[in-house]
Order: sequence, then structure tokens, then C-alpha cells
Amino acid sequence: MDWQVLLSTFGLLFLAELGDKTQLAVILQTCKHDQPWTVFLGAALALIAVTALGVLGGQALSALIPPASLRKLSAVAFVVIGVLVWFDVL
Repeated sequence: MDWQVLLSTFGLLFLAELGDKTQLAVILQTCKHDQPWTVFLGAALALIAVTALGVLGGQALSALIPPASLRKLSAVAFVVIGVLVWFDVL
């Protein structure tokens, strides 16, 4: 296991998810149902499932598209999504 990859992935996702809509949804569910461990388990399982899809999708895409092109394509997609959100299209 490459600990540098593990720790950099953890750090990146921890900072990216901190204060985002997923965390706000978890806070809302905990307040609504007053069952923090049940909400935690549901949220953790959902994040594991979504992450597994991302890993498998990334592995499949990297077999079809060179990593440098994939990084550039991802950057363009993020910018496009940002512009669409900015203008309330999404």
C-alpha cells in the first residue's frame, strides 16, 4: 500500500467534503431523526458506494483516455459545471 497516495487522497477529500452539501445533509438528517449512529452508518455506506463508482469509473476511463488528457477534460468539466451553477442553470 502506498501511504502517500492514501494520505493525500484522505486529505484532499476531507477538505473537499468539509462544509459541502453532503455534510449539511447529514447534519439535517441527524437533527430530524435524532439517531446519529444510524445517520452516520447510512452516510458512510453511501460515500463508500459513490467512491467505489468513482474508482471503477476512473480506472475504466484511464484505460481508454491518457491520464494527461483525462486531467484536462476533468478541469474543463469542473469549469463548465461552475459556470452553469453560477448562472443558475443547474
